[in-house]
Amino acid sequence: MSALVLVLTGTAWGLYRDLVAGLTTTDVIFGGSDGDGLNILLVGVDSRTDAQGNPLPEQVLAQLRSGAEPGVLNSDTIMLLHLPADGGSGVAFSIPRDSYVDIPGYRRDKINAAYPATKALKADELVAQGIRDHKRVDRESAAAGRSTLISTVEDLTGVQIDHYAEVNLLGFYNLTTAIGGVDVCLKAPVDEELSGARFPAGPQTISGADALAFVRQRHALPEGDLSRIRRQQVFLAAVADKILSSGTLTNPNTLGALIDVAQKSLVIDSGWDVLAFARQASNIAAGKLEFLTIPTRGGESNERGDVVLVDRDEVRGFVEQKTGDNAAAAAPPPTPAVDPAQVTVDVGNASGATGLAAQVADQLAAAGFTRGSVENAGARSTSVVRHADDDDADAAGAVAAQLGNLPVERSDTAPPGRVQVLLGTDFSRAAAPTTAPAATPAAGAPPAAEPPITASGVPCID
Repeated sequence: MSALVLVLTGTAWGLYRDLVAGLTTTDVIFGGSDGDGLNILLVGVDSRTDAQGNPLPEQVLAQLRSGAEPGVLNSDTIMLLHLPADGGSGVAFSIPRDSYVDIPGYRRDKINAAYPATKALKADELVAQGIRDHKRVDRESAAAGRSTLISTVEDLTGVQIDHYAEVNLLGFYNLTTAIGGVDVCLKAPVDEELSGARFPAGPQTISGADALAFVRQRHALPEGDLSRIRRQQVFLAAVADKILSSGTLTNPNTLGALIDVAQKSLVIDSGWDVLAFARQASNIAAGKLEFLTIPTRGGESNERGDVVLVDRDEVRGFVEQKTGDNAAAAAPPPTPAVDPAQVTVDVGNASGATGLAAQVADQLAAAGFTRGSVENAGARSTSVVRHADDDDADAAGAVAAQLGNLPVERSDTAPPGRVQVLLGTDFSRAAAPTTAPAATPAAGAPPAAEPPITASGVPCID
Protein backbone atom coordinates (compact mmCIF):
# COMPACT_ATOMS: atom_id res chain seq x y z
CA MET A 1 0.00 0.00 0.00
CA SER A 2 2.83 2.40 0.85
CA ALA A 3 4.49 1.68 -2.49
CA LEU A 4 1.21 2.31 -4.34
CA VAL A 5 0.71 5.64 -2.58
CA LEU A 6 4.28 6.61 -3.41
CA VAL A 7 3.82 5.77 -7.09
CA LEU A 8 0.50 7.63 -7.34
CA THR A 9 1.69 10.76 -5.55
CA GLY A 10 4.94 10.67 -7.48
CA THR A 11 3.06 10.46 -10.76
CA ALA A 12 0.76 13.33 -9.76
CA TRP A 13 3.70 15.49 -8.70
CA GLY A 14 5.55 14.67 -11.91
CA LEU A 15 2.57 15.68 -14.03
CA TYR A 16 2.12 18.89 -12.05
CA ARG A 17 5.83 19.71 -12.37
CA ASP A 18 5.71 19.09 -16.12
CA LEU A 19 2.62 21.27 -16.47
CA VAL A 20 4.04 24.22 -14.55
CA ALA A 21 7.42 23.98 -16.25
CA GLY A 22 5.84 24.23 -19.70
CA LEU A 23 3.22 26.93 -19.12
CA THR A 24 3.55 30.39 -20.62
CA THR A 25 3.21 33.10 -17.99
CA THR A 26 2.79 36.86 -18.13
CA ASP A 27 3.46 39.60 -15.56
CA VAL A 28 0.08 41.32 -15.49
CA ILE A 29 -1.16 40.98 -11.88
CA PHE A 30 0.30 43.33 -9.29
CA GLY A 31 -0.90 43.11 -5.69
CA GLY A 32 -2.59 40.28 -3.85
CA SER A 33 -6.21 39.27 -3.45
CA ASP A 34 -8.56 41.53 -1.51
CA GLY A 35 -9.60 38.45 0.46
CA ASP A 36 -13.20 38.48 -0.74
CA GLY A 37 -13.02 35.31 -2.81
CA LEU A 38 -11.05 34.75 -5.99
CA ASN A 39 -11.70 36.73 -9.19
CA ILE A 40 -10.25 35.31 -12.41
CA LEU A 41 -10.39 36.98 -15.82
CA LEU A 42 -10.82 34.38 -18.57
CA VAL A 43 -10.05 35.57 -22.10
CA GLY A 44 -10.46 33.74 -25.39
CA VAL A 45 -8.44 35.14 -28.28
CA ASP A 46 -8.66 34.56 -32.03
CA SER A 47 -5.10 34.70 -33.34
CA ARG A 48 -2.74 33.00 -35.77
CA THR A 49 -0.09 32.28 -33.12
CA ASP A 50 0.34 29.85 -30.25
CA ALA A 51 0.82 30.78 -26.58
CA GLN A 52 4.52 31.50 -27.19
CA GLY A 53 3.78 33.82 -30.12
CA ASN A 54 4.90 31.37 -32.79
CA PRO A 55 2.92 31.39 -36.07
CA LEU A 56 0.55 28.47 -36.54
CA PRO A 57 1.06 26.27 -39.61
CA GLU A 58 -1.33 26.89 -42.50
CA GLN A 59 -2.82 23.40 -42.22
CA VAL A 60 -3.66 24.09 -38.57
CA LEU A 61 -5.27 27.42 -39.49
CA ALA A 62 -7.35 25.64 -42.10
CA GLN A 63 -8.62 23.23 -39.45
CA LEU A 64 -9.38 26.12 -37.09
CA ARG A 65 -11.18 28.08 -39.82
CA SER A 66 -9.54 31.15 -38.31
CA GLY A 67 -10.90 34.46 -39.49
CA ALA A 68 -8.05 36.52 -38.06
CA GLU A 69 -5.60 38.12 -40.47
CA PRO A 70 -1.84 37.84 -39.89
CA GLY A 71 -0.83 40.06 -36.95
CA VAL A 72 -4.45 40.56 -35.87
CA LEU A 73 -5.58 39.66 -32.35
CA ASN A 74 -9.26 39.53 -31.38
CA SER A 75 -10.30 39.09 -27.73
CA ASP A 76 -13.77 37.81 -28.52
CA THR A 77 -14.56 36.04 -25.24
CA ILE A 78 -14.26 37.91 -21.94
CA MET A 79 -15.49 36.26 -18.77
CA LEU A 80 -15.07 37.08 -15.06
CA LEU A 81 -15.09 34.00 -12.80
CA HIS A 82 -15.76 34.53 -9.10
CA LEU A 83 -15.09 31.77 -6.55
CA PRO A 84 -16.15 32.67 -2.99
CA ALA A 85 -13.62 32.49 -0.18
CA ASP A 86 -15.63 29.88 1.72
CA GLY A 87 -15.50 27.41 -1.16
CA GLY A 88 -19.16 27.76 -2.12
CA SER A 89 -20.77 28.02 -5.53
CA GLY A 90 -18.97 30.04 -8.19
CA VAL A 91 -20.41 32.43 -10.74
CA ALA A 92 -19.05 33.41 -14.16
CA PHE A 93 -20.03 36.74 -15.73
CA SER A 94 -19.84 37.04 -19.52
CA ILE A 95 -19.03 40.51 -20.86
CA PRO A 96 -20.22 41.12 -24.44
CA ARG A 97 -17.24 41.90 -26.64
CA ASP A 98 -18.94 45.01 -28.08
CA SER A 99 -19.68 46.54 -24.65
CA TYR A 100 -19.05 50.29 -24.97
CA VAL A 101 -16.78 51.20 -22.05
CA ASP A 102 -14.03 53.55 -20.91
CA ILE A 103 -10.64 51.95 -21.56
CA PRO A 104 -8.08 53.40 -19.10
CA GLY A 105 -5.30 55.27 -20.85
CA TYR A 106 -6.89 54.85 -24.26
CA ARG A 107 -10.42 56.03 -25.07
CA ARG A 108 -14.08 55.02 -24.93
CA ASP A 109 -14.45 52.01 -27.21
CA LYS A 110 -15.64 48.43 -27.45
CA ILE A 111 -14.16 46.39 -24.62
CA ASN A 112 -12.60 43.91 -27.04
CA ALA A 113 -10.41 46.76 -28.30
CA ALA A 114 -8.69 47.13 -24.92
CA TYR A 115 -6.23 44.28 -25.43
CA PRO A 116 -5.32 44.45 -29.15
CA ALA A 117 -5.37 48.24 -29.52
CA THR A 118 -3.12 48.98 -26.56
CA LYS A 119 -0.89 46.03 -27.50
CA ALA A 120 -0.37 47.57 -30.94
CA LEU A 121 0.37 51.00 -29.45
CA LYS A 122 2.93 49.50 -27.05
CA ALA A 123 4.56 47.54 -29.89
CA ASP A 124 4.94 50.74 -31.94
CA GLU A 125 6.48 52.45 -28.91
CA LEU A 126 9.01 49.64 -28.39
CA VAL A 127 9.99 49.59 -32.05
CA ALA A 128 10.41 53.37 -31.99
CA GLN A 129 12.82 52.88 -29.08
CA GLY A 130 14.98 50.76 -31.35
CA ILE A 131 14.06 47.33 -30.02
CA ARG A 132 14.35 44.82 -32.88
CA ASP A 133 13.81 41.55 -30.99
CA HIS A 134 10.41 40.48 -32.32
CA LYS A 135 9.68 38.09 -29.46
CA ARG A 136 10.52 40.72 -26.85
CA VAL A 137 8.29 43.26 -28.56
CA ASP A 138 5.45 40.75 -28.74
CA ARG A 139 5.90 39.65 -25.10
CA GLU A 140 6.04 43.15 -23.62
CA SER A 141 3.31 44.62 -25.81
CA ALA A 142 1.01 41.66 -25.06
CA ALA A 143 1.53 42.18 -21.33
CA ALA A 144 0.59 45.83 -21.77
CA GLY A 145 -2.56 44.90 -23.66
CA ARG A 146 -3.56 42.32 -21.08
CA SER A 147 -2.98 44.77 -18.24
CA THR A 148 -5.22 47.31 -19.94
CA LEU A 149 -7.97 44.73 -20.38
CA ILE A 150 -7.69 43.77 -16.71
CA SER A 151 -7.97 47.44 -15.66
CA THR A 152 -10.97 47.90 -17.97
CA VAL A 153 -12.83 44.92 -16.48
CA GLU A 154 -11.99 46.06 -12.95
CA ASP A 155 -13.34 49.54 -13.70
CA LEU A 156 -16.52 48.12 -15.23
CA THR A 157 -17.31 45.48 -12.59
CA GLY A 158 -15.85 47.05 -9.46
CA VAL A 159 -13.90 43.92 -8.48
CA GLN A 160 -10.17 43.33 -8.23
CA ILE A 161 -8.81 40.71 -10.63
CA ASP A 162 -6.62 38.17 -8.81
CA HIS A 163 -5.62 35.97 -11.75
CA TYR A 164 -5.58 36.00 -15.54
CA ALA A 165 -5.98 33.12 -18.02
CA GLU A 166 -5.94 33.35 -21.80
CA VAL A 167 -6.60 30.57 -24.31
CA ASN A 168 -6.36 30.76 -28.09
CA LEU A 169 -8.33 28.95 -30.79
CA LEU A 170 -5.78 26.18 -31.03
CA GLY A 171 -6.24 25.42 -27.34
CA PHE A 172 -9.99 25.36 -27.62
CA TYR A 173 -9.81 23.03 -30.61
CA ASN A 174 -7.38 20.65 -28.92
CA LEU A 175 -9.15 20.75 -25.55
CA THR A 176 -12.42 19.49 -26.96
CA THR A 177 -10.60 16.75 -28.85
CA ALA A 178 -8.58 15.67 -25.81
CA ILE A 179 -11.64 15.10 -23.61
CA GLY A 180 -13.52 13.18 -26.30
CA GLY A 181 -15.98 15.91 -27.26
CA VAL A 182 -18.61 17.87 -25.35
CA ASP A 183 -22.36 17.29 -25.15
CA VAL A 184 -24.63 20.12 -26.36
CA CYS A 185 -28.27 20.42 -27.42
CA LEU A 186 -29.91 22.69 -30.01
CA LYS A 187 -33.58 23.61 -30.24
CA ALA A 188 -33.47 23.71 -34.05
CA PRO A 189 -31.08 22.65 -36.85
CA VAL A 190 -28.36 25.10 -37.89
CA ASP A 191 -26.72 25.73 -41.26
CA GLU A 192 -24.75 29.00 -41.16
CA GLU A 193 -21.99 29.55 -43.74
CA LEU A 194 -19.91 32.31 -42.11
CA SER A 195 -19.04 30.30 -38.99
CA GLY A 196 -19.31 26.89 -40.61
CA ALA A 197 -21.91 25.86 -38.03
CA ARG A 198 -23.94 22.96 -39.43
CA PHE A 199 -25.74 20.92 -36.79
CA PRO A 200 -28.98 18.97 -36.46
CA ALA A 201 -31.50 19.72 -33.74
CA GLY A 202 -31.34 17.87 -30.44
CA PRO A 203 -28.55 16.52 -28.22
CA GLN A 204 -25.17 15.76 -29.80
CA THR A 205 -21.46 15.52 -29.02
CA ILE A 206 -19.09 17.91 -30.81
CA SER A 207 -15.37 18.58 -30.80
CA GLY A 208 -12.58 20.20 -32.79
CA ALA A 209 -13.62 22.47 -35.66
CA ASP A 210 -17.31 21.78 -35.03
CA ALA A 211 -16.93 22.94 -31.42
CA LEU A 212 -15.29 26.16 -32.61
CA ALA A 213 -18.10 26.77 -35.09
CA PHE A 214 -20.66 26.15 -32.34
CA VAL A 215 -19.26 28.82 -30.00
CA ARG A 216 -18.32 31.33 -32.73
CA GLN A 217 -21.63 31.53 -34.58
CA ARG A 218 -23.52 34.81 -34.07
CA HIS A 219 -25.29 35.30 -37.41
CA ALA A 220 -28.73 33.73 -37.85
CA LEU A 221 -29.23 33.69 -34.06
CA PRO A 222 -32.15 35.48 -32.33
CA GLU A 223 -29.98 37.92 -30.34
CA GLY A 224 -26.74 37.91 -32.30
CA ASP A 225 -23.73 38.20 -30.01
CA LEU A 226 -25.83 37.73 -26.86
CA SER A 227 -27.06 34.40 -28.23
CA ARG A 228 -23.45 33.49 -28.98
CA ILE A 229 -22.53 34.28 -25.38
CA ARG A 230 -25.21 31.85 -24.21
CA ARG A 231 -23.72 29.22 -26.55
CA GLN A 232 -20.30 29.81 -25.01
CA GLN A 233 -21.69 29.59 -21.48
CA VAL A 234 -23.48 26.31 -22.14
CA PHE A 235 -20.41 24.87 -23.82
CA LEU A 236 -17.98 25.90 -21.07
CA ALA A 237 -20.37 24.59 -18.42
CA ALA A 238 -20.40 21.23 -20.21
CA VAL A 239 -16.59 21.26 -20.44
CA ALA A 240 -16.27 22.00 -16.71
CA ASP A 241 -18.72 19.26 -15.84
CA LYS A 242 -16.96 16.68 -18.03
CA ILE A 243 -13.45 17.47 -16.81
CA LEU A 244 -14.28 17.76 -13.12
CA SER A 245 -16.98 15.21 -12.53
CA SER A 246 -16.63 12.32 -14.96
CA GLY A 247 -13.22 10.91 -14.05
CA THR A 248 -11.44 12.72 -16.88
CA LEU A 249 -8.61 13.79 -14.59
CA THR A 250 -8.05 10.22 -13.39
CA ASN A 251 -7.27 8.99 -16.92
CA PRO A 252 -3.49 9.34 -17.42
CA ASN A 253 -3.76 9.55 -21.22
CA THR A 254 -6.41 12.26 -21.11
CA LEU A 255 -4.59 14.15 -18.38
CA GLY A 256 -1.39 14.08 -20.40
CA ALA A 257 -3.26 15.41 -23.44
CA LEU A 258 -4.76 18.22 -21.35
CA ILE A 259 -1.32 19.19 -20.06
CA ASP A 260 -0.07 19.31 -23.66
CA VAL A 261 -3.02 21.54 -24.61
CA ALA A 262 -2.32 23.88 -21.71
CA GLN A 263 1.35 24.23 -22.57
CA LYS A 264 0.67 25.05 -26.22
CA SER A 265 -2.31 27.34 -25.85
CA LEU A 266 -2.69 28.75 -22.33
CA VAL A 267 -1.21 31.94 -20.86
CA ILE A 268 -1.62 32.64 -17.14
CA ASP A 269 -0.29 35.29 -14.76
CA SER A 270 3.10 34.43 -13.29
CA GLY A 271 1.96 34.46 -9.66
CA TRP A 272 -0.76 31.81 -9.99
CA ASP A 273 -0.44 28.64 -7.91
CA VAL A 274 -2.38 26.37 -10.27
CA LEU A 275 -2.18 23.36 -7.91
CA ALA A 276 -3.95 25.28 -5.13
CA PHE A 277 -6.51 26.51 -7.65
CA ALA A 278 -7.12 22.95 -8.88
CA ARG A 279 -8.11 21.95 -5.35
CA GLN A 280 -10.49 24.91 -5.08
CA ALA A 281 -11.89 24.34 -8.58
CA SER A 282 -13.09 20.88 -7.62
CA ASN A 283 -16.09 22.63 -6.08
CA ILE A 284 -17.17 23.66 -9.59
CA ALA A 285 -18.28 20.10 -10.25
CA ALA A 286 -21.85 18.99 -9.55
CA GLY A 287 -23.32 22.21 -10.87
CA LYS A 288 -21.63 24.57 -8.39
CA LEU A 289 -20.98 27.13 -11.10
CA GLU A 290 -23.55 29.44 -12.67
CA PHE A 291 -23.07 31.41 -15.89
CA LEU A 292 -24.58 34.90 -16.22
CA THR A 293 -24.30 37.84 -18.62
CA ILE A 294 -23.86 41.37 -17.34
CA PRO A 295 -26.92 43.65 -17.83
CA THR A 296 -26.99 45.61 -21.08
CA ARG A 297 -29.10 48.52 -22.35
CA GLY A 298 -29.50 47.78 -26.02
CA GLY A 299 -27.24 48.91 -28.81
CA GLU A 300 -26.38 51.87 -31.00
CA SER A 301 -24.15 52.75 -33.93
CA ASN A 302 -21.50 55.42 -33.43
CA GLU A 303 -17.95 56.21 -34.53
CA ARG A 304 -16.79 52.88 -33.05
CA GLY A 305 -19.34 50.88 -35.05
CA ASP A 306 -22.20 48.81 -33.62
CA VAL A 307 -21.80 48.82 -29.84
CA VAL A 308 -23.61 47.35 -26.84
CA LEU A 309 -24.54 49.95 -24.22
CA VAL A 310 -23.77 49.18 -20.58
CA ASP A 311 -24.16 51.25 -17.42
CA ARG A 312 -21.16 50.88 -15.09
CA ASP A 313 -23.14 51.43 -11.88
CA GLU A 314 -25.74 48.87 -12.98
CA VAL A 315 -23.06 46.33 -13.87
CA ARG A 316 -21.26 46.85 -10.55
CA GLY A 317 -24.48 46.45 -8.61
CA PHE A 318 -25.35 43.28 -10.53
CA VAL A 319 -21.94 41.71 -9.91
CA GLU A 320 -22.01 42.64 -6.23
CA GLN A 321 -25.50 41.21 -5.79
CA LYS A 322 -24.80 37.94 -7.58
CA THR A 323 -21.47 37.29 -5.85
CA GLY A 324 -23.18 38.04 -2.54
CA ASP A 325 -26.08 35.73 -3.41
CA ASN A 326 -23.68 32.86 -4.12
CA ALA A 327 -21.79 33.44 -0.89
CA ALA A 328 -25.06 33.47 1.05
CA ALA A 329 -26.24 30.30 -0.68
CA ALA A 330 -23.00 28.56 0.30
CA ALA A 331 -23.51 29.35 3.98
CA PRO A 332 -25.57 26.91 6.04
CA PRO A 333 -29.11 28.14 6.65
CA PRO A 334 -29.61 29.64 10.10
CA THR A 335 -31.27 27.50 12.72
CA PRO A 336 -34.89 28.66 12.93
CA ALA A 337 -35.84 30.29 16.24
CA VAL A 338 -39.21 28.53 16.12
CA ASP A 339 -40.49 24.99 15.64
CA PRO A 340 -41.41 24.60 11.91
CA ALA A 341 -44.46 22.60 12.92
CA GLN A 342 -45.78 25.74 14.61
CA VAL A 343 -45.44 27.81 11.42
CA THR A 344 -48.33 27.80 8.94
CA VAL A 345 -47.26 28.82 5.45
CA ASP A 346 -49.55 30.08 2.69
CA VAL A 347 -48.07 29.82 -0.81
CA GLY A 348 -49.22 32.03 -3.69
CA ASN A 349 -48.14 31.39 -7.27
CA ALA A 350 -47.54 34.74 -8.99
CA SER A 351 -45.16 33.33 -11.62
CA GLY A 352 -47.69 31.99 -14.14
CA ALA A 353 -46.04 28.53 -14.05
CA THR A 354 -48.60 25.80 -13.46
CA GLY A 355 -48.13 23.72 -10.31
CA LEU A 356 -45.25 25.74 -8.84
CA ALA A 357 -47.09 26.69 -5.62
CA ALA A 358 -47.96 23.07 -4.93
CA GLN A 359 -44.34 22.01 -5.46
CA VAL A 360 -43.09 24.62 -3.00
CA ALA A 361 -45.80 23.81 -0.48
CA ASP A 362 -44.77 20.15 -0.65
CA GLN A 363 -41.14 21.11 -0.12
CA LEU A 364 -41.98 23.18 2.96
CA ALA A 365 -44.20 20.43 4.35
CA ALA A 366 -41.36 17.95 3.94
CA ALA A 367 -39.18 20.34 5.98
CA GLY A 368 -41.73 20.25 8.81
CA PHE A 369 -43.75 23.42 8.18
CA THR A 370 -47.55 23.32 8.41
CA ARG A 371 -49.26 23.55 5.04
CA GLY A 372 -51.59 26.50 4.63
CA SER A 373 -53.45 27.74 1.57
CA VAL A 374 -52.04 27.02 -1.90
CA GLU A 375 -53.41 29.26 -4.66
CA ASN A 376 -52.66 31.56 -7.55
CA ALA A 377 -51.78 35.22 -6.93
CA GLY A 378 -51.51 38.38 -8.99
CA ALA A 379 -48.59 38.33 -11.44
CA ARG A 380 -45.27 39.67 -10.14
CA SER A 381 -41.63 39.35 -11.19
CA THR A 382 -39.97 39.04 -7.77
CA SER A 383 -40.46 36.41 -5.07
CA VAL A 384 -40.89 37.37 -1.42
CA VAL A 385 -41.73 35.95 2.01
CA ARG A 386 -44.12 38.14 4.01
CA HIS A 387 -45.24 38.35 7.63
CA ALA A 388 -47.74 40.68 9.30
CA ASP A 389 -46.35 40.89 12.85
CA ASP A 390 -42.85 41.39 14.20
CA ASP A 391 -43.34 38.25 16.29
CA ASP A 392 -43.45 36.24 13.04
CA ALA A 393 -40.16 37.61 11.65
CA ASP A 394 -38.09 34.60 12.78
CA ALA A 395 -40.62 32.18 11.29
CA ALA A 396 -40.58 34.07 7.99
CA GLY A 397 -36.77 33.99 8.00
CA ALA A 398 -36.77 30.23 8.47
CA VAL A 399 -39.15 29.79 5.54
CA ALA A 400 -37.06 32.13 3.38
CA ALA A 401 -33.88 30.17 4.20
CA GLN A 402 -35.60 26.93 3.18
CA LEU A 403 -36.38 28.45 -0.23
CA GLY A 404 -32.90 29.67 -1.08
CA ASN A 405 -32.79 32.83 1.08
CA LEU A 406 -35.70 34.70 -0.50
CA PRO A 407 -36.14 38.32 0.61
CA VAL A 408 -38.35 38.86 3.68
CA GLU A 409 -40.62 41.82 4.30
CA ARG A 410 -43.24 42.93 6.82
CA SER A 411 -46.61 43.57 5.16
CA ASP A 412 -50.00 44.52 6.54
CA THR A 413 -51.58 42.44 3.76
CA ALA A 414 -50.03 39.21 5.04
CA PRO A 415 -52.36 37.01 7.14
CA PRO A 416 -51.74 37.52 10.90
CA GLY A 417 -50.02 34.63 12.67
CA ARG A 418 -48.97 32.99 9.39
CA VAL A 419 -46.20 33.30 6.82
CA GLN A 420 -47.02 34.12 3.20
CA VAL A 421 -44.83 33.08 0.25
CA LEU A 422 -45.37 34.79 -3.10
CA LEU A 423 -43.52 33.14 -6.00
CA GLY A 424 -42.55 35.51 -8.82
CA THR A 425 -41.11 34.75 -12.25
CA ASP A 426 -37.60 35.00 -10.77
CA PHE A 427 -38.09 32.02 -8.48
CA SER A 428 -35.29 29.47 -8.95
CA ARG A 429 -36.51 25.96 -9.70
CA ALA A 430 -33.38 24.73 -7.92
CA ALA A 431 -35.28 25.29 -4.67
CA ALA A 432 -38.25 23.18 -5.81
CA PRO A 433 -38.45 19.40 -5.24
CA THR A 434 -36.40 17.53 -7.85
CA THR A 435 -38.97 14.75 -8.09
CA ALA A 436 -41.83 17.03 -9.07
CA PRO A 437 -42.96 17.15 -12.71
CA ALA A 438 -41.74 20.05 -14.80
CA ALA A 439 -44.08 23.03 -14.72
CA THR A 440 -45.67 24.27 -17.94
CA PRO A 441 -46.68 27.89 -18.58
CA ALA A 442 -50.32 28.73 -17.92
CA ALA A 443 -52.44 30.09 -20.77
CA GLY A 444 -51.82 33.80 -21.20
CA ALA A 445 -48.86 33.78 -18.81
CA PRO A 446 -45.55 35.43 -19.75
CA PRO A 447 -43.00 33.04 -21.24
CA ALA A 448 -40.80 31.36 -18.66
CA ALA A 449 -37.21 32.58 -18.37
CA GLU A 450 -34.43 30.49 -19.90
CA PRO A 451 -33.16 27.90 -17.40
CA PRO A 452 -30.02 28.93 -15.53
CA ILE A 453 -26.77 27.65 -17.00
CA THR A 454 -24.69 25.66 -14.53
CA ALA A 455 -21.96 23.05 -14.73
CA SER A 456 -24.61 20.35 -14.43
CA GLY A 457 -26.92 19.18 -17.20
CA VAL A 458 -27.23 20.13 -20.87
CA PRO A 459 -30.04 22.63 -21.59
CA CYS A 460 -31.23 22.98 -25.20
CA ILE A 461 -30.52 26.43 -26.64
CA ASP A 462 -30.85 28.35 -29.92
